[in-house]
Amino acid sequence: MDFLVIGSSIAFIAYLLATVAILSRLFHPQGPNLKLALVLAFIAITTHLSNEVQLLFNQEVINFSLPNVISLVSLFITITISIVALRSKVNLLLPVIYGFAGIWQLVMIFIPKVESMPLVAEKVILVSHISLALIAYCILIIATLYAFQVAYINMKLKNKNLTAVVHLPPLMQVEKQLFTILTVGTITLFASQLMGLFFLDGFFAKENIHKTVLSLIALFIYTVILFGHFKQGWRGHKVLVLTITASAILTLSYFGSRFVQEFLLS
Repeated sequence: MDFLVIGSSIAFIAYLLATVAILSRLFHPQGPNLKLALVLAFIAITTHLSNEVQLLFNQEVINFSLPNVISLVSLFITITISIVALRSKVNLLLPVIYGFAGIWQLVMIFIPKVESMPLVAEKVILVSHISLALIAYCILIIATLYAFQVAYINMKLKNKNLTAVVHLPPLMQVEKQLFTILTVGTITLFASQLMGLFFLDGFFAKENIHKTVLSLIALFIYTVILFGHFKQGWRGHKVLVLTITASAILTLSYFGSRFVQEFLLS
């Protein structure tokens, strides 16, 4: 059997068990067994990382096909949130990221291998631009998850359902973390767009114009959110809706056309 299939199967099972370990005790008086969940997640992440190295790097090319990129993004987010979980209560986020990462590992077993999007490793600027853009995307998706957590805690506090939030961090702490992450992600996205503008010849080419325009729209919305929060005191539902909107536009920019090219038109 293919080693990648074995690795994906192990990662899927470990991610699934970690998800169950959190969800089965999410509202338990003593909270979920975080140590067990993180041990299972470590097994899943290690296997996932090993698979990702084999998928991305092949001889003299870097294979940035859509399935590989989604797998890489889920890995980055999973590692980040798992590290955060060692110090902060992010019990609501863990089953979401572990669940998605596990499902995608399962999907990777059945998706035909796509070799149509290789990037020559010597193209340092292009690889750097794409890497920076992916990092920005991961950070901003994490911010979106935090926005959901803020909205959930806020809703439960308004309904005076303290049992539902007893194992979650204080609202103000999560909100502060949300806008810190959002600021870092927005700056990183701005840097990736700036790099593309000054160093990539085809940044505004016909085949890339929709990606560029959508990315700039998303960047504008993220900037508006930050301005609205720090200058006008925006928070709560308005921030959640705008963050989801910006993240959806950015997702469409990064993955929409590639999905059509690699799967619908292949």
